[in-house]
Amino acid sequence: MEKKNDKKTLKQEKGKEEKELKKESACSAESGCPGQETEKEGQQAADQDLPEEETGTAEQDGEKKEAEADDTEKRISELEERIAKERDDYIRLMAEFDNFRRRTAQEKLELVSSAAADTIKGLLPVLDDFERAVKALKDSEASDAAREGTELIYNKLMTYLKTKGLAVIESLGKEFDTDLHEAVAQFPVDDAEKKGKVYDVVQTGYTLNGKVIRYAKVVVAI
Repeated sequence: MEKKNDKKTLKQEKGKEEKELKKESACSAESGCPGQETEKEGQQAADQDLPEEETGTAEQDGEKKEAEADDTEKRISELEERIAKERDDYIRLMAEFDNFRRRTAQEKLELVSSAAADTIKGLLPVLDDFERAVKALKDSEASDAAREGTELIYNKLMTYLKTKGLAVIESLGKEFDTDLHEAVAQFPVDDAEKKGKVYDVVQTGYTLNGKVIRYAKVVVAI
């Protein structure tokens, strides 16, 4: 009797186990067990949260790149301003140097011209002596050789000085000009056409490169 009951009990327990196994199989095939659904929902929630994190990272990257672009543009603008300033400074410096070079060249030329003018001015009394000597020899009974020799030396000296820019101020018979002449005396004349003109030259005047270096001393007819 007891054996029959044991067999019956074992059979019932075995049946229960089979039912539970079938139930678990059906649960997995149709919609999953309650514990499995909870785990699945958690995974889905994690999957839903993932795009939001990725979107936030993308926005941060975009803001970072935009800030870097702004910094680059600002740097470029600063460099362009610096280049423009340095270019202006360079142009101004070159202009100043060019002006300095021209001014130095002009001063050097003026210095050379001044030195030449001083030298030629120192020779004017020698020319005066030659003029008087030539005139005296013409009015005297000196030999032709002496007169011609003196005139030759005078002419050679004048030819050389003319190459340096020296020129005689032609005065005799010309209208009196205060820019060229210095009146040392007046002489009355009857001829109206001669009045106001140079009647005689006491000392020859000269110009050097168009500039008067000695006024002609003259007698003016009145």
